[in-house]
Amino acid sequence: MLTKYTYLLINLGSVIIPFLFSFHPKLQFYKKWHYFFGANIVVSSLFILWDMYYTHLGVWGFNPTYLTGYYVMNLPIEEILFFICIPFASVYSYHCFRIFFPSPNLPYREITGILILVLIITGGIHYDKIYTSVTFFGLAFFLLLVVFIYKTDWTASFYLAFAFLLIPFFIVNGILTGTGPEHPIVWYDNSENLGIRMLTIPVEDTFYGMLLLMGNVAVYERLQITRKVEEFTV
Repeated sequence: MLTKYTYLLINLGSVIIPFLFSFHPKLQFYKKWHYFFGANIVVSSLFILWDMYYTHLGVWGFNPTYLTGYYVMNLPIEEILFFICIPFASVYSYHCFRIFFPSPNLPYREITGILILVLIITGGIHYDKIYTSVTFFGLAFFLLLVVFIYKTDWTASFYLAFAFLLIPFFIVNGILTGTGPEHPIVWYDNSENLGIRMLTIPVEDTFYGMLLLMGNVAVYERLQITRKVEEFTV
């Protein structure tokens, strides 16, 4: 009976604890919700358009057994909510790491350089696989922009938070891709990816997730800087 609510419950389960703890007096993430939602509207809109196009192409798709049946264009409403709930929980976690570990000692430039190199080489070799190449080139370009061109001061904190977030990532994405349910909630055309799975999760999902979350954090941080500049000049 509850099967059709599976994807919806995954979204709600991902967001409930971050939502409640947003009001913790030491965290007070609720005071930054307007920055998050401002960032999320921009970034998630782009990802939803990307998602719609790839769903149209058959790069991936959704099992109606686990869906409520409501759609926005060709995307189930649960997939739209995914782009709100998962970034909300992730930016909340990033916010916590910024509070408790404000200046992590990580060689983030070196890490980024190696990651960009691996992404470009792999994306280039597999340029004909649309999920692999677009995701890898997109993340490589964004990392170059954030770390080496704009030289942001939050990259180390993001890497630390992202390493932590890999734990819930494997749980949530594992369920979505077939770890637990009888059939995958989200299926993939393996001819458009490397065919390498971490349990049931395509390896590309890790980098897709990093691009989604880093995009939200980048705009979230930019909005806060813009607000501080405006307050300073008033």
